[in-house]
Amino acid sequence: MRAVLALADGTVFDGTGFGAETEAVGEVVFNTSMTGYQEILTDPSYCGQLVAMTYPEIGNVGVNAEDVESSRPYVEGFIVKEYWETPSNWRATQSLGDYLRAHGIPGIQGIDTRALVRLLRDKGNLNGVLSTRDLDRDRLLRLAREAPSMEGQDLVRRVTCAEPYDWHEARWTLDRGYVTSDAPAKHFVVAYDFGIKRNILRNLVASGCRVRVVPAATPAADVLAMQPDGVFLSNGPGDPAAVPYAAAAVRGLVGKLPIFGICLGHQILGLALGGETYKLKFGHHGGNQPVMDLTTGKVEITSQNHGFAVDVDSLGGKAELTHVNLNDQTVEGLTHTALPLFSVQYHPESSPGPHDANYLFRRFVDLMERER
Repeated sequence: MRAVLALADGTVFDGTGFGAETEAVGEVVFNTSMTGYQEILTDPSYCGQLVAMTYPEIGNVGVNAEDVESSRPYVEGFIVKEYWETPSNWRATQSLGDYLRAHGIPGIQGIDTRALVRLLRDKGNLNGVLSTRDLDRDRLLRLAREAPSMEGQDLVRRVTCAEPYDWHEARWTLDRGYVTSDAPAKHFVVAYDFGIKRNILRNLVASGCRVRVVPAATPAADVLAMQPDGVFLSNGPGDPAAVPYAAAAVRGLVGKLPIFGICLGHQILGLALGGETYKLKFGHHGGNQPVMDLTTGKVEITSQNHGFAVDVDSLGGKAELTHVNLNDQTVEGLTHTALPLFSVQYHPESSPGPHDANYLFRRFVDLMERER
């Protein structure tokens, strides 16, 4: 099955298709992780994006029912150098191609992904169309150029839950798989679902929290009525400035409860404090981003997936910079100078990925303990 990837700048890549016989439009981004493509596919933060993997061989370990971050894959399309149809892993229950096909997602292989990454690094992320159905280049290029920018898009509404629900599953173990925590919960946490990853919820449960997940548009008054010990703000897709209802809700919680934000939740917290966000040239997507903790001087290797960042200067001193990206010096963490809240841009729950930042869940628990 032939396939075409057409970019808004006029560049066209020809390859071979796998997955669904269809076409998809989105912002093309690249991910530098060597492992974990199943977790990437099912991360709701990738809603609206076509993801290109820089690691050359993808599909080797297949797909299984456990290594998912949500109920389904959220990427619009998948771009790889070399796809392996037959998996070789004792946990695999399905090939990657069959998995994508079952969910209506197209894939393309056999293109020069290094050339694609160089292009995106030079020009920034570009809108594109991936088609395994109609290979009319002129039509595909027109679709790519007419596609809306990621800026201004509220994609949270596409990925958030419809109703509140409780989460009980803790982290995975080799002998038992995912288990519920045996220890009684010490703290009650309300988690805003802007596109939340399951491993975040698992880490909260494993840290001794009882967790209730609420939709992104839940008002602050509804959260306060639940009388939680703390509030968690999740990751998610799209432009944080296009989700004003989320910032308004968080603004109503600031100073009343301990707050911990990750990724989009970090950006929304920044907006709630009166700051601004801006779009990065090509974003940070991968499991090998170096971040310095300015409070300790230690460097963490982190997993990241974001295309926007907080402008720390716009906060007017209401929050302090705690973490910085060593590749481009962008903001990776904030804490309030007086109130019990903090946030990070990266993903301390990464699985697979580095666990250097897992201490942040303990920090959140300690914060709730102090504020009781």
